[in-house]
Amino acid sequence: MHEVAVIEDPAAAEVSLDPVRARLLAELAEPNSATTLAAKVGLPRQKVNYHLRTLEQHGLVELAEERRKGNMTERVMRATAASYVISPTALAAVQPDPGRAPDRLSARWLLAVAARLVRDVGTLITGAAKADKKVATFALDGEVRFATAADRAAFAEELAAAVTDLVAKYHEETAAGGRAHRVVVAVHPSIPKD
Repeated sequence: MHEVAVIEDPAAAEVSLDPVRARLLAELAEPNSATTLAAKVGLPRQKVNYHLRTLEQHGLVELAEERRKGNMTERVMRATAASYVISPTALAAVQPDPGRAPDRLSARWLLAVAARLVRDVGTLITGAAKADKKVATFALDGEVRFATAADRAAFAEELAAAVTDLVAKYHEETAAGGRAHRVVVAVHPSIPKD
């Protein structure tokens, strides 16, 4: 089971957003049968089986094992990932495009950049899984508390200058065998934890 899977297919995204199926996906972090799941979610076993088959058709759940019970075989299913992210690719015609209105101080532009990040990394993960390889990535996550708006603005300017200097130092446009990498740095207010 993967920690996170990216859903790129529109039909799979639609299937995953159904409240009953989303609940089943959550319950299937641990392998379970339709009979056990039916008791947990309060639905008839036949209805749970229907939803499980639909989830399986879209690659969101998989067979963990089969058990013989009397004259029948019980299928034990598990989610293919602990959590899922829906890629903007699933909404191809209306996916955000950071190129439309680049404004590095706009929250909506930041969202478009983040959507592109999800789309791109999802595509990389899918390709790497097919090739049985890892994706070379790096992420930095932290929190800073600014005393004033002026401090926040100064921080943003210094950060932009530092990143620009690093890019200039390491960027080799004509490097034989080189590979371009996207750098995304974002600063936004933290959401208080409940």
